[in-house]
Amino acid sequence: MTVSNRRPPSGARRSRGPVRRSFKCSTEAEDFSIERRTVERARRMQAIASSQAFLRRWSVGWGRGLPVGSGALGRCRATRSCTRASFDGIQRDYGDGWVVENAETVRSLPLFVGGGSLAAILLNRAFSGISSIADASSAQSRADVLALALSATVVLTGLVWKSIDSKPQSPVALYGVECTRIASFLQADMVRELMWSWESLEKATTATTMVVLYRNSCILQAGLAAESKDQGVPEVVDVDGVLQGSLYKAVKDSKKQNYLANLALYPGRFELSFLPSNTQAAILQPLGDDGILILGSNTLRGFGPNDQGWIVAIGEKLDSALADAM
Repeated sequence: MTVSNRRPPSGARRSRGPVRRSFKCSTEAEDFSIERRTVERARRMQAIASSQAFLRRWSVGWGRGLPVGSGALGRCRATRSCTRASFDGIQRDYGDGWVVENAETVRSLPLFVGGGSLAAILLNRAFSGISSIADASSAQSRADVLALALSATVVLTGLVWKSIDSKPQSPVALYGVECTRIASFLQADMVRELMWSWESLEKATTATTMVVLYRNSCILQAGLAAESKDQGVPEVVDVDGVLQGSLYKAVKDSKKQNYLANLALYPGRFELSFLPSNTQAAILQPLGDDGILILGSNTLRGFGPNDQGWIVAIGEKLDSALADAM
């Protein structure tokens, strides 16, 4: 039997094998693309679920059982950055609680370390057989001098820490009247969102006043407000005065939160005349490019780092909800 080694002509029809393999490869590529989109969608949903779970844990931690909002967080623009930058930054525990609970021990620690180091250097010098007279040509003497300087620095640091007596700030009674004003043109869902935000901040932080300005109108004024000339009537927010003031312009230009830890020291406090006259601290949180969230506190330096991060998250949530509603 003779076997032909000739190749088929170039115009001859090829077998179906390669075509089938090509079809199989394209099908695998489509399956991989679908699987990849599914994984990305699952990651987004997991990020949203983790942020909402954090809101629940925060509220339960304060023992108030705050409800989760109407779901605007799920529609929050840039959900990933919101979750990672705001919530993830708050979730991490750096052990500050232990330092606060053992403040006296922490302040005394440099004294013990520095004193022990000085004693160890002197004992080493006494029992090592080295001459007690410092010799500049001796490496051991030079090392001992440097160690003595470092130990003395640690001891002085401990003395400074012991001299600082941090006094916890206590809340003061504000001179104001209760006020709850909501814009009449808002829908019921948006009203619930605003009230949820106010109740959450009131219970989870030291906030006593909340004002939301959005698109040249005051849509919420809740909590304590300054008393107007009419006895018992809360002061109306001067929207134009706030928007033209230096505080709002600074927040709008920087697009970052402005924390006035001791409001009495800032000349711009007169722009916030709707706050009680003895308000101790205030925070101005931008709401995108169209609004601002203003919070007042009855405690000097009453908003800690966790509170500031919480307010940023609430601001992003309100910005997303208001952008959809208005």
